[in-house]
Amino acid sequence: MPLSAPPAKDGLKKALRLIAPRVSTLLARDGMNFPKLRLPVSLVSARTQAKEPEAPLRLEDVLSIPVPATNAEDEAADAAIAQGQFLARQERWDDVEARIIAADTAREATPGGTPIADLIAYGARADVINAVEHALSEGLSPSERVTLDGIMSLERMRLECERTPVMSTLVALAHLDIAWACRRISKRKANRQRATLTSRSEAHQNRAKALLLQIPAQAAAKPFVAAARCALYSADRSADLRQIADDYIDLIRLDPGNPRHLRALGTHLVEQGAEGLMALELEARRVASLVQDHWGAAGYTWVYFDALAQSDAACQGVDVAFFLDGVADIVARAPSQERINLMSAYCSIALRSQAETPAEVAQIRAQIAEAAHWLIRNHLRELHPMIWAHASTGFDNDTQVRSVRQFAERGRMDALRAIADLFRDDIEAGYRVVFTDTGPEVTAG
Repeated sequence: MPLSAPPAKDGLKKALRLIAPRVSTLLARDGMNFPKLRLPVSLVSARTQAKEPEAPLRLEDVLSIPVPATNAEDEAADAAIAQGQFLARQERWDDVEARIIAADTAREATPGGTPIADLIAYGARADVINAVEHALSEGLSPSERVTLDGIMSLERMRLECERTPVMSTLVALAHLDIAWACRRISKRKANRQRATLTSRSEAHQNRAKALLLQIPAQAAAKPFVAAARCALYSADRSADLRQIADDYIDLIRLDPGNPRHLRALGTHLVEQGAEGLMALELEARRVASLVQDHWGAAGYTWVYFDALAQSDAACQGVDVAFFLDGVADIVARAPSQERINLMSAYCSIALRSQAETPAEVAQIRAQIAEAAHWLIRNHLRELHPMIWAHASTGFDNDTQVRSVRQFAERGRMDALRAIADLFRDDIEAGYRVVFTDTGPEVTAG
């Protein structure tokens, strides 16, 4: 999915909220799977005297944290997507365009910072994209009529709307979505099918680029259009580094409060290989200076955010102290529970090193991961499982999820293990950790 589209988790949140109350408790294979975990002596003695078999200790037995069914971020995002989808189904494209323009001009955003204009546009093209993805996943050729009808109807709509910048951008984003779907599905197909899908992906990518380049410069100086132009870099491994950086700087100037643009810049630089990595530090500091009034030191952190999780080489160039100052500024300026969950999951899960990770890189990631201690102890009040689940995939927007229920449960269990690990001493001493509105409290087990 193009980086200008909502993150993959956004499309799954509603399903998660519907099944969350019914998610059954899953046990770790060996209970909590904590080494040297001990029950209170009195309880052990009582069980020994009664000769009862010990039941495995569950995370839920020693750790309690609220998992809300919904929150302001989800509600705002769902409402915007639903509005775009409704208007498109009614073929009220003039209203779609007017709503996108109004939201873009006012810089309307969800509490977490996602632009409302992007969400409305996503909803307006969602039916077409979902139909194409389903057809491709079922093995239909990308040249089959069923896979072309939807995007061709959007092309006709664009002509009927007199090729306005907003409608051209919306159609371009739909082409990018289809290009991304073709690339993803091609990885699972045989060589002949892969070649066809790759060719079709390139065609949709080129069409998106052509549509966006036709938009006049003055009209393109809007966050909605500028973000779509930057999204073209998500599949271009040979783009000019100076052009990538300058285009993103222009976008960030238009919408400095949106961290998604900053994260996308870092990701696209890493994708350019060695030269992009060499430019990463310079551009991160350039962005930090540009958005200092909005984010303090956090501009630097956002640019490196995904890069550090994806690239060992990026870790070797990061200024750890500067990055951690930015983490603190993110919390100070945007202390929502969604943001706290994001930063906590990032430090606890996304930055975990593998066995083959170079020692120097593992040490850098471990230094940053230490921030999870104060993030969780001082700021975490509730758990958002989907964020933690996506942290385990490196926040890959293109993650394929076979079961929303299992994916959400995996995120919940990963979070509970990470949180319980911070309170290991208390838990081993027989206490229970309960998260309240004022923070975690250690109580008698």
